[in-house]
Amino acid sequence: MTIPLFPSFGPIAERYDFFILDLWGVVHDGHTAYPGAAETLRTLQERGKTSLLLSNAPRRAHALVSGMEAMGIPRSLYFDIFSSGEVVHQELVTRRDPFYAALGRRCLHIGPPRDLNLFEGVEVDLVDTPEMADFVLNTGPVELDETLEDYLDLLAACAKARLPMVCANPDHVVIRDNQRIMCAGALAAHYAGLGLPVSVRGKPDRAVYDLALERLGVRDKSRVLVVGDALETDIKGATGAGLDSLLVTGGIHAEELGAPWGQMADPARVHALAERFGLSPIAAIPSFVW
Repeated sequence: MTIPLFPSFGPIAERYDFFILDLWGVVHDGHTAYPGAAETLRTLQERGKTSLLLSNAPRRAHALVSGMEAMGIPRSLYFDIFSSGEVVHQELVTRRDPFYAALGRRCLHIGPPRDLNLFEGVEVDLVDTPEMADFVLNTGPVELDETLEDYLDLLAACAKARLPMVCANPDHVVIRDNQRIMCAGALAAHYAGLGLPVSVRGKPDRAVYDLALERLGVRDKSRVLVVGDALETDIKGATGAGLDSLLVTGGIHAEELGAPWGQMADPARVHALAERFGLSPIAAIPSFVW
């Protein structure tokens, strides 16, 4: 069955009351808010609908709030925000999960300084080499132009030390200013392939959707729509959680669909791509505009 394409979000939004929205690729491109995104959030709010933002960003939620305010998206336009970084932060603080309880205290951080807020209130000692560490916390590459090859030696050294890894961003790649940027998930996938234990928190893990539904206070899943641009995380995660999903084609899949942000994609190509992943969003739109 062909996935229907709509030119805008409004006609689909009318069917639901609660929305779990991706950030990167839907609301902004990591640097700038997409045209119409703030207005769409405002329209949802004015119509009595509730939006929760759910991101695989490897940072605390308050850092995402500040970043979006700088893009012109005020905190008042959405109900709440979750991030994979926030979930990892809570795991490191509580140590309830057996994997995290066994990690030890000495941590080697792979990632840029902007992600250090993840360690706020966490009892760990940051170290500089794998030989000094008990575990690795991976938040992604330090520089935006780095590739997996730039990290092979470091990951091999971590593997030699038999260090478990925590990955705070399951995404393998994002689009920033129309450029593909490697994310922590790509490093984690390679590391897991070396035979080392890896804990990944964030989409498509069902647990983050359960947390989102709990925060929204909704039990009737038919009233909830997940909106995202990535089949492998957003749409797969929604499917696993038993939620309807809407694909934004102008994000991570824009190049392979041949449809840049704001342009309608070929329905046949959208269907073929979704079929390749074994997923069926209820519909697709070119961008998050009303």
